[in-house]
Amino acid sequence: MIKGVKGETKDARIARFLVGGPPLLFLLVFFVAPSLIMILTSFRFPGEFGGLAPITAPEDMTIGEYGITSEAYQFFFSDVLYAKIFLKSFLIASATTLICLVMAYPLAMLIARSEKRFRNLMVLLVVLPFASNFLIRIYAWMIILGPESGLSHFINAVLGIFGIAPITLLFSPFAVLVGMVYVHLPFMVLPLYTNLEKHDPSLLNAAQDLGANARQRFWRVTWPLSLPGVFSGSALVFIPVLGMFAVPEILGGTGDILIGNLIKDQFLGTRDWPFGSVLSIMLTLAVLSIAGLATWFSRFAARQGTV
Repeated sequence: MIKGVKGETKDARIARFLVGGPPLLFLLVFFVAPSLIMILTSFRFPGEFGGLAPITAPEDMTIGEYGITSEAYQFFFSDVLYAKIFLKSFLIASATTLICLVMAYPLAMLIARSEKRFRNLMVLLVVLPFASNFLIRIYAWMIILGPESGLSHFINAVLGIFGIAPITLLFSPFAVLVGMVYVHLPFMVLPLYTNLEKHDPSLLNAAQDLGANARQRFWRVTWPLSLPGVFSGSALVFIPVLGMFAVPEILGGTGDILIGNLIKDQFLGTRDWPFGSVLSIMLTLAVLSIAGLATWFSRFAARQGTV
């Protein structure tokens, strides 16, 4: 019997390494190493034609700047425009998460309370859009929201009855929000369904026997028990939306640039890798801060007896 780390046998240490080693190696290679490269890049000068300027002095001093600098950070904090883009990105991510939660919760509850022979089919229908290409699905929304689509004609006809001028659905914040919700809705449904499926129906029966109506049973039994699924689904939606650039670029207008678009433009457009790294670092710190705050809130709620 293994009593502790010091008393482990060689086979036990090997088994522990085989279990914990691959995840640790994965984190080191695909998270820690890229993060270190990104941090080092943020303190470099951009190259004249993209990439990075050399760290040491080149033989040809006419090449330009070289060495280590904090210029990219100074540029980021000197312009309020980037703070506005971050704020807009957080608002879009928050709105997308809230809409997905409102839409996904009833659907997940319906699946969880359906007969078992229908559940697999309903879950399959939820994940079925993943069978087609992501860009094809987004371009399909260009047709749905286009000025000549039936949806646009219907909405503008209704607005015309009330004397409101026609509106353009495509290339607008509305189109971006619709695309974000469409893409990320399954990521909210699945965690909620997994959580709701495990609820013990006897708890609701006991609450009903004690005189609780349907509304009270939901808010005092179902909702608190489902909070772990709500937190998981919210994280799976909120974090990817922050870095999404394809949906705003295809469905949004020139004024719908989010932080993901800005980072992509810095690396592939202006080729300012240091500033793109700074934006990526700031986004990572923001996501980690939100994740830490959400973890603290869930633990606080658990201590208060909410969860």
